[in-house]
Parts: sequence; structure tokens; C-alpha cells
Amino acid sequence: MIRRLHSLPGLFAAVLIATLALTGAFLAFDSVQERAGATVPPSGQVSVAAIAAAVQARYPEVERLVRTASGSVIAYYFEADRPGAVLVDPLTGGPIAPHEPSNLARTITNLHRSFLAGDAGRAAAGLGALAMLALCVSGAVLLAGHLGGWKALLRPSRGTMAQRLHCELGRAAFAGLTLSALTGVYMSLATFGIVPDGDSDRPAPALESSAGVRVPVAELAALRAVDLNDLRELAFPAITDPGDTYALTTAQGAGEIDAATGQLLGFTPHGLARRFYETIYLLHTGQGAWPLALLLGASALAAPVLAGAGALLWWRRRGAQPRIAGNVAPQTADTIILVGSEGNSTWSFAATLHAALTAAGHRVHAAPMNALAAEYGGAERVLILAATYGDGDAPASAKLFARRLAASKMRLPVAVLGFGDRGFPRFCQFAEEVSAMLSARGWPMLIAPVLIDRQSVQDFAQWGQALGAAIGTKLDLVHVAARPKTVRLVLADRVDYGAETQAPTAILRFVPPPVDPLSGVWRRWRTPRLPRFVAGDLVGILAPGAEMPRFYSLASATMDGVLEICVRKQPGGVCSGFLHALQPGDAIAAFIRPNPRFRPAAGKAPLILIGAGAGIAPLAGFIRHNRARRPVHLYWGGRHPASDFLYEAELNGFMADKRLAHLATAFSRAPGGSHVQGRLALDAAELRSLIQRGAQVMVCGGRDMAAGVARTIDSLIRPLGFDLRTLRMEGRYLEDVY
Repeated sequence: MIRRLHSLPGLFAAVLIATLALTGAFLAFDSVQERAGATVPPSGQVSVAAIAAAVQARYPEVERLVRTASGSVIAYYFEADRPGAVLVDPLTGGPIAPHEPSNLARTITNLHRSFLAGDAGRAAAGLGALAMLALCVSGAVLLAGHLGGWKALLRPSRGTMAQRLHCELGRAAFAGLTLSALTGVYMSLATFGIVPDGDSDRPAPALESSAGVRVPVAELAALRAVDLNDLRELAFPAITDPGDTYALTTAQGAGEIDAATGQLLGFTPHGLARRFYETIYLLHTGQGAWPLALLLGASALAAPVLAGAGALLWWRRRGAQPRIAGNVAPQTADTIILVGSEGNSTWSFAATLHAALTAAGHRVHAAPMNALAAEYGGAERVLILAATYGDGDAPASAKLFARRLAASKMRLPVAVLGFGDRGFPRFCQFAEEVSAMLSARGWPMLIAPVLIDRQSVQDFAQWGQALGAAIGTKLDLVHVAARPKTVRLVLADRVDYGAETQAPTAILRFVPPPVDPLSGVWRRWRTPRLPRFVAGDLVGILAPGAEMPRFYSLASATMDGVLEICVRKQPGGVCSGFLHALQPGDAIAAFIRPNPRFRPAAGKAPLILIGAGAGIAPLAGFIRHNRARRPVHLYWGGRHPASDFLYEAELNGFMADKRLAHLATAFSRAPGGSHVQGRLALDAAELRSLIQRGAQVMVCGGRDMAAGVARTIDSLIRPLGFDLRTLRMEGRYLEDVY
């Protein structure tokens, strides 16, 4: 619900909000520029009487003086029956330059206030401000959920470049945009009289004015008592009307002054409504407070960028979630299917289940696990298909499930189907945790939880038969796995290691296939190119005859011009055997899976990279792209330096050009051999110091190595007063484990 609330205003009001933001930024910076060119005398140095007398001496037919919020003083006058306006020196009253309001500024002001469309435009501007306010509030709620709660709002954001840009820019601009939107809504309501602005509280003068000889303006006691910095406007009496008065408006209120006696005929202080409105006006425009104007202007400039990044994220999210035909509304469904998936492959099973139930006459609604509602109107059962991400974690689309379940009072019959890989020690752990949570909250189980290894379609069909028997519906779940869209890449070169230690490992570099010279003249856009990826992302490779792809961490980025992986040949491994048999010129079918959870955080904090064997691939990629020369410390373990020191020459080059600050290796089969966790223990004091300075730890490699590293890091940071769990929650301990 919150995500929809956040998306809809941005999508439907993007042009409206962008126009308000850009014109608002122009006006904010224009006020800063005006303030920079204005002279503001110290309080008590210049009175209104003095400046008025100086101006009147130069322009006898002066009509009024206006002091802007930025401190400029403008005199409006007639000369030879022709009107004029001049910017005057607030210290001497002498002319500085003719005052000629910019047509551009006037147009942009009107565009900002009413879209040049009168009252209808003013209403649209108010709705735009309301949409911006909804975006700010809902965005803050989503960001808190994304980072782990309100206390985590200042933690570094994680995700794709578009996600990080949207989060970081939104966080930086939140205060300014929220203030602009909130005050804009109030001012729009005041424009239409829905809330008071106090502008109608000016009563008639308490006394009648005299008609005698006018006292020189410099001698008017009432004006001599007013400091220039408090002036808003002074209207001079008409020359042809002996009984006319001076009309004075200050920061405190408004009144009239007898031109013959200099007495204050009446003065009405601004009421609470007027003072409140003027405060709102100041907060909305920043006029008279240039630091605030800078904040508002900079925040407004962020709005179009946020809109663009947000639209891109929405489009990607919309495209990533499969379309399920006949997906009914959640409150009208009798069956709810909730899906927890990282790469969306589990959604294809959900679509098969949805189609079978719908064909059997059920009303079915499918949604991500994060979308668990507090209550479903007519639901009779909930079916959960939960994949496990990484080393037992919840996938992205299920991160909020536990929190939503805790807030729900439902107790619906439920069935849980887990998806995982038995090659991992925590096989389907997230599905097991979900089952335990549901049981603890009293949800009755339709059937016992079932765990499926490597997306077995046979196990899925058997689960469907058991589920059908439990709900009285025959279910034949015939699932055909969708083949991912792949690109063709050819092997450019390879470097082999590890033959002497019976651990053959190869660094493989792939490039797009060459253009066929017999195919004619290709347009540039038809030239084969690498897909978009960065170091740490995953490439899925389909070996000939294999049903499922295998994923490998990338050591390169698209900008490098090659797709580089490091592969150890596994005994009986279909895909690793296929890759090790490749020769330059041979081709593979591959696709990219982004891995935003395993990327270095932005900034200059130290980076501690830990890996073993082929797990060095993404770590080498991170170092390769460390152009800012942040302190990077690499700990890596292999078997023997003479046979499988992966990336040795390149790492030495990184040390020479300062992209790598420290390299520590551990070789298990060398004399006095050790493992990488033992090497960490030797440097415990240095590592503690780095972590105290905000270092981020990134681990890549086999699960046994990762478990040992986790225990070592946890023990060495205990003296600092926190543990590994704290580092994980702060996004400072990341793993890519296989």
C-alpha cells in the first residue's frame, strides 16, 4: 500500500511536480542572488524617516517605498507624469539603478504559482504540492523499511545504481522538499480562503487626520521611531489631498500617520493568523533567509532527478514481476498465493499454481510476500512459495514479511513450499523459518511444509497433488521452466591455474561475437554488445543439456569490455566441466542477474575483502575499479603459491598503483600452510582498528571458509563492544557464499 501511495503521485503528477520544483529552484536562487547584492544596515542605524526624506529630496513625487524580504529598498515615483521605480541605497537613499522587474522572473513566478492558468492553475499547484508531500512521507516510510527501521535511516543505502541514487538523493533532499510541499499546501489553501492568512484584519484609523501644513517627513516622530529593517512598505500621502496620511506597514503590523502632526493615528499589530502566514511564506520561499533559500533551491533541483530515478525503478520492478492472467483483487480472492523470490524464478511456479487453481474454479490472488495484508476479506487459505537467498536469508520480496505477519491478526489455513539448493548447508532455511513463524502464531497447516531442491518440477507436481487433496480440488501442476533470455558470448582468452594441486581453476574472459562479414553493413545499434553489469553481479550460464543455469560472480564491469569469471572445475560439475573445456572462439549462452546486495558502499571508508579460491573474482573486480584509491585490504587463501595464486600479476600491479593498500595471502599446502581465517587472526589488531574507522567487510567463497571467517571476525570485534550481527545490520558485513 505504501509503495503504491509512493508510486502513483509520482507517476501521475511527475510533470506537475517537476515544473513546481524547477520554477521553485529558480525563485529560491533568485532570492539568494538578490540578497547577495543588497546592503542591510545594522539595526538602529537608519530610520524610515531618514531614508524617506532622502528619497523625497531626489524624487519629490515619490509614491511609496518598499523594502523587500531580501533587504533591497525600492522607490516608486512620478516624474513629469511618468511613473518610475529605482533601487535606492538603504544607507543614503541615493539611487543605485533603475528598478526593472525581469519579465522572466515574473513569468516563472506566475508559472510556479498558477501555471499561467488563473485559479485553475493555482488549484493544480496546490495539488502538486500535496502530491509532493505524499511522496516525501511515503518515501521516508519506504526508506526506513528498506534500511531496517527508523533508527537505521542514516545507514548507507544498498542496491542498484538507480536505487542508491534514489535513496541517497531522497534522503538529502527530504527536509527541503517536505518543507516546501507542506508550506505550499498551506499557502494554496490560504489563497482560496480555506485557511486564514490574516490579510483582512486591517481596521480603519482610530482618529481622523489633520488638514494643516505637512511636517517634513524627516521630522515625523512616528517614522523616526521605526527602524528601516522593520519596514515593509511606506505609502506617501497624495500631494493634491491635504487630509491624506502616510500608510505604514512594518514587520509588526500596519497603521497610518498624520502628515501634519506626525502622530500615529492608529496601529494594528499583525494577528496570529497573519504572523503564522508570514512565517509559512518565509519557510516556503526562503526570502530574507538566504541559507534556507539555498537549501530549498538545492532540494527542488533534486526533485526531477528523483522522479526520473523513481520512474526507472518502477518500470524495472513492473517488468521484473511476471504478469499473471486473471489475478483477482486480494479482498475478493478465496486463495492467496504469496511469493518470496530474489530473481523472480519462483514466480513462474506461482503462475503455474495460479493457473491450475483458477481453472478449477477458485478466485486466486498472487502477490509478493512483502504485500501480506493485515486481513483478507474472503480468503480461505494462503499458499506461500518461498525461495531462500544466499546463506539462508530472506529474498528481497520477502524482507518485510515477518514484520507484517506480526501485525496481522489472521489465522488462515496455510501451506508452505520452499525452494532451494541442497548444495547449501542452509537449504530452504527461509521457508523453514516462515513455517515456524506461522505455526507460532497459530496458523493451521493444510499440509506439512515441502522443500524443493533446485526447482524440481517433479517435486512441485507431487506437492500440488497433496495440496489438492487437502483442499478438495484436483491439481495437476505441469510446470515448464521458462528459459531465461540469453546472449551469445565467445571466449576471448583464458588463464589456467591449479593443475598441480588437483584444483583446476580458470580465469575466463568473454566478449560479444564478431560481426559476420557476410551479413552486410550492420547498423551500430545492431552490433553485438555486452549486457550491462558491474563487478559482483552474477552471470547465469546454461551448459548444453542442463536444465538449470549455474551462476558465477563477475570480476569485471561492462566498461571493461569483457565479461570475466573465475571457475574451479568441480568433480562431476556439468557447467564447470563445460566451461573448462572451452577454447578461445567457443561460445556460451549467458544472462546477467544483478547482485546489488554485494557491492562496496560508497565513500572513503576502508574496505576489507576476504576470499578463497575462485571467490577472489568479484574482489579483484572491486579493486580494479577502485579509482578513488580508498584503503582496500585483501585477504585471500589458495592451495599453493606456485600453482594457483590467482590474479598474482594483476594484484601486484594494484599494489603498485595504490588501488590495493594491503595484500595478505594464506596457502594451505605451502610449507607452514594456513587458511585465510588464520591470517585474519594474526592481523586482529589492525582489523579492529579498520572496523572502528568504519570499514566494510566483504566475503566471497565457499561456505566452509565463510563460516570460519564469520567466527573469526565475530571474535576479534567483540572487544570493541559489538558483534557480527551488528555489522550485518549496518550493511558492513556482506557475503557472497556458494
